[in-house]
Amino acid sequence: MTNRTVPPSPTPAPAEVVFPALGTTAVLLVTEPPVLPAAEAVLRAELAAVDATCSRFRPDSELTRVNLAAGTPVTVGERFAVALEAALRSAELTGGAVDPTVGRAVIALGYDRTFSSLRPDDVRPLPVFRPAPGWRSISWNRRTRRLRLPPDTYLDLGSSAKALTADRAARRAAAAAGCGVMVNLGGDLAVAGTPPEGGWRIALADDHSRPVPDHCPAVAVTTGALATSGVRVRTWRRAGRAVHHIVDPVTGEPAAPVWRTVTVAAATCVDANAASTAAIVLGHAAEDWLRGSGLPARLVDPDGRVVRLGGWPADAPATEAAAPGGAR
Repeated sequence: MTNRTVPPSPTPAPAEVVFPALGTTAVLLVTEPPVLPAAEAVLRAELAAVDATCSRFRPDSELTRVNLAAGTPVTVGERFAVALEAALRSAELTGGAVDPTVGRAVIALGYDRTFSSLRPDDVRPLPVFRPAPGWRSISWNRRTRRLRLPPDTYLDLGSSAKALTADRAARRAAAAAGCGVMVNLGGDLAVAGTPPEGGWRIALADDHSRPVPDHCPAVAVTTGALATSGVRVRTWRRAGRAVHHIVDPVTGEPAAPVWRTVTVAAATCVDANAASTAAIVLGHAAEDWLRGSGLPARLVDPDGRVVRLGGWPADAPATEAAAPGGAR
């Protein structure tokens, strides 16, 4: 699903910049147009740092170094440590439904390069699906930043690291610019500072790369974060079967497409992302799990049926032009 930002009316439209980043679309809005360059500089710096630290596709990233050292203790940098702890928090909050040790399973499906470089119709046979090693098998010392992965284990920090970057960038950009800021990284959205009147209007659609339909619903966000997970954007075919990038750690297979998209609101984007991704993995059990979490959520099944939980408001139309956002 896509989160697209709809500037409120009748106040002046916030200033906006949109550019590709982390294999998706980065969107930055500020309530004071003159300070957009300062906020953009913060966002670009955060994006560059997370790419150098947590990219699965860069041979020089710290994540690549850590994965190649699986089975051997390594000392990691401070930024990597923060990203790892965000991933471990996501795993703990979701009871392991979101697990950073699915890296091998994701690669086996063919997602071993940037999504834009993937073969859209991979004729190779499907891999033998195996459960992920499990986040509890990771040996981690927070004080010394000493990490040991089980042998032959690959971490995938992409989902939680992107959400963490949205949180960090929004907070730091608002401090630098001294105004309201919204950062949206492919469906991982965080706000900071004083929002525009009526809040940031977020349009909810299926694909960030397409124009927002006139009938598209919208929700207002004034604080915290919003995250959307879905199975329709990052999808490809393998041996004639449609597959996607959200892997069930229990089986090592792509999660069953019980939900087309799930959007969750939380205090941080890391937590919202964890919950929305977990709901995709949990499938039919997602509704009860989300009710237990108390988080506002909007789930859409493959036929378009909408389920609202935790006080999520009734759909209101997105009546203003939308800026690009994105779902993973």
